[in-house]
Amino acid sequence: QVQLVESGGGLVQAGGSLRLSCAASGRTFSSYAMGWFRQAPGKEREFVAGMHQSGGTYYGDSVKGRFTISRDNAKNTVYLQMNGLKPEDTAAYYCAATSSVIRIASMFTTKSYEYWGQGTQVTVSS
Repeated sequence: QVQLVESGGGLVQAGGSLRLSCAASGRTFSSYAMGWFRQAPGKEREFVAGMHQSGGTYYGDSVKGRFTISRDNAKNTVYLQMNGLKPEDTAAYYCAATSSVIRIASMFTTKSYEYWGQGTQVTVSS
């Protein structure tokens, strides 16, 4: 069983930055594919960023060039650096993980991930 705990959310003005962290339990963290998703009220959960077991990184179209996913395997932590925040980035952000070696195309869908954090709220004011 893997537990994921997000932190780092908060209220920020448009144009500002935040860094989200996701701390994971488990001894084989480095072998997990990791993802960040977000969900705004009344909307479906959407893919934000992901890091495959191969090390490749992937981003949703709306955050490319502004957000960066990274991981520190020594700390069992994955990060989401968010720059140039916009009001439309307001959402609950969720960390997700899977121990399965998944296809790249599967990185973008929620059903590919076995483990989820409780979420952290990001609010961007205009």
